[in-house]
Amino acid sequence: MHPAEVLASQLRPDRGWSDHLGNEFRQPYMRALAEFLAEEEQAGKVLFPASQHCFNALNSTPLDKVSVVILGQDPYHGPGQAHGLCFSVRPEVTPPPSLVNIFKEIQSDLNIEAPDHGCLQPWAEDGVLLLNSVLTVVQGQAGAHQGKGWETFTDKVIETINREREGVVFLLWGSYARKKGRHIDRNQHLVLEGPHPSPLSAYRGFFGCRHFSRANDWLRQKGQPSIDWTLPSKAELIARYQK
Repeated sequence: MHPAEVLASQLRPDRGWSDHLGNEFRQPYMRALAEFLAEEEQAGKVLFPASQHCFNALNSTPLDKVSVVILGQDPYHGPGQAHGLCFSVRPEVTPPPSLVNIFKEIQSDLNIEAPDHGCLQPWAEDGVLLLNSVLTVVQGQAGAHQGKGWETFTDKVIETINREREGVVFLLWGSYARKKGRHIDRNQHLVLEGPHPSPLSAYRGFFGCRHFSRANDWLRQKGQPSIDWTLPSKAELIARYQK
């Protein structure tokens, strides 16, 4: 089996994405990317997230359930952090600074207390596609898999949402995300742009952007369910996903 076929098998067929993205795995860029990833693993490099989690964002949020898209850049490169959702870490991992700032803005915007963990899996299951532009990284090497083909694939994900869905809210934080979303139809979807939530830029306008309440206001106006930005406690979360 070609590495691209192995990679394609990680995408759940019941989520609606395969109907629109399945052909990508037969394209030269994706076959080259899959071969590259296989070579990295054969060379003994540790990749994050583990291959079975690289499509967690797509597998957690079916195409017909996407109501909000948050765009990230590439996965966290520290051990145990990345699990396939942008900005999110596993429940037992300390939330990174950008995520802490996201929680601060939610508290200011919606009066929701920050959780005692940084796992955003419940958001993903509630309709928030937490999509990184690049879906894998090498341990300890930030951006190691940029420019290898993932960006083309995730552009196709955004194109699919833009074409197949109506009234989606795109949250584009930082110049990288804004460029990634430049082709979104703004007559069809709501695009909210702002500085990145990192400590270097959050005070330049991310704090006070009120993107979370604005997203919910838009969804309600469109007759769609709003997002519950509240997260369960770490203990509840661990119990839920251990079932």
